[in-house]
Amino acid sequence: MAATAAAAAAVVILLLLLLALTSVSANPAVFSVKYKYAGRQHSLSDLKAHDDQRQLRILAGVDLPLGGSSRPDGLGLYYAKIGIGTPSKNYYVQVDTGSDIMWVNCIQCRECPRTSSLGFDLTLYDIKSSDTGKLVPCDQEFCYEVNGGPLSGCTPNMTCPYLEIYGDGSSTAGYFVKDVLQYASVSGDFETTAANGSIIFGCGARQSGNLGSSNEEALDGILGFGKSNSSMISQLAATGKVKKIFAHCLDGTNGGGIFAIGHVVQPKVNMTPLIPNQPHYNVNMTAVQVGRDFLKLPTDVFEAGDRKGAIIDSGTTLAYLPEMVYEQLISKITSQQPDLKVQTVHDEYTCFQYSESVDDGFPNVTFHFDNSVFLTVYPHEYLFPYDGFWCIGWQNSGVQSRDRRNMTLLGDLVLSNKLVLYDLEHQAIGWTEYNCSSSIKVQDERTGTVHLVGSHYISSACSFTAQWAIILLLLSTFLPNLLN
Repeated sequence: MAATAAAAAAVVILLLLLLALTSVSANPAVFSVKYKYAGRQHSLSDLKAHDDQRQLRILAGVDLPLGGSSRPDGLGLYYAKIGIGTPSKNYYVQVDTGSDIMWVNCIQCRECPRTSSLGFDLTLYDIKSSDTGKLVPCDQEFCYEVNGGPLSGCTPNMTCPYLEIYGDGSSTAGYFVKDVLQYASVSGDFETTAANGSIIFGCGARQSGNLGSSNEEALDGILGFGKSNSSMISQLAATGKVKKIFAHCLDGTNGGGIFAIGHVVQPKVNMTPLIPNQPHYNVNMTAVQVGRDFLKLPTDVFEAGDRKGAIIDSGTTLAYLPEMVYEQLISKITSQQPDLKVQTVHDEYTCFQYSESVDDGFPNVTFHFDNSVFLTVYPHEYLFPYDGFWCIGWQNSGVQSRDRRNMTLLGDLVLSNKLVLYDLEHQAIGWTEYNCSSSIKVQDERTGTVHLVGSHYISSACSFTAQWAIILLLLSTFLPNLLN
């Protein structure tokens, strides 16, 4: 760990010196969002590779991408279309619940991807082409906060560098700039008008790993949705434009759904408190129920070291449970049908053949949390068809995690077909079963007016069979960061 930290610090200092020589001088809002892999089928190996990568990043305290198809045979990743600069240029960025800074690829970057198979043109940010773009000096308060204090070697007129290293080995490095973010302000039921606000974001000068030029399904950058003050929404909230509240609804039937940031007044949602001092969205799970039976578990089973409680992560496709919970859960599910011939597929998935209705033949699984909040997962949500089998989406986190440590992580398998509300103003999270292809009501904090917000679709050059979309509404908002 010490060697890694020292190496990272050395890279930051080197980058700072290099950049010094570089010649670069609480209304509602909506971002259109789209599912990256809409209409595409993926093998179990694709699925496993995706969640493996996410597990590594979570263990490193970094990168929980927001979104997912809610289908265990699809990879969970959404991207949004935003405008930056004056005149405004379009950028497609990954929606990410685990990182706190927004960054886009920069004009100076040599390792950045230039093309994408997703059907749109990539754009490199050039501060010189924007009338409102400004460099962020290394002696500014924002730079102190992101880097944990003053930077060694910082002199007047030096730019503020950033370095983010993800657990899967990929990284992004560059410098911070300040420019105008263009977005759509909600002005009525399913209506928007243009709006903007100045934010500080990263200009990526060097990328590696999955963020580099070899990535065929590349995007322009990442739009962070973590917890720190450096995030885009936190910056907008600091100016009084938004509050730190958001909700998402992933449609597990039709695909797509809603992502609204603001005070959701309908549907009503029961809330449970977030566990304090945790880098992710952690809540206290109290029990697991299978059908009418509760699993017999010790009270501390969900407190694994520094990862207390259950992590709510819409960017992971499956659900990962401590070994003790996983084994009892699988046993309870399979025992419902004594004649099942259970087998392991790809050394990871418990699968079986079953010709009847899975909802009639297998039990619901219900997770219980503080404040009498519960979350029910139906058989058709935790079982998925694969090559003539039904496979169980639950996974053993003690086997899956890099350090073999048990953890509880609930992904799209659990969260689909539910409106999940994150209230950072009151440090609580909640959910309710909901039709995610419909609409929700969000209140304008300034006027008290309630507006309908529904699904939206980003058109592109690609032909997708499903229209995956999400509306991001910045009424009262939040968008934090989990810098490595």
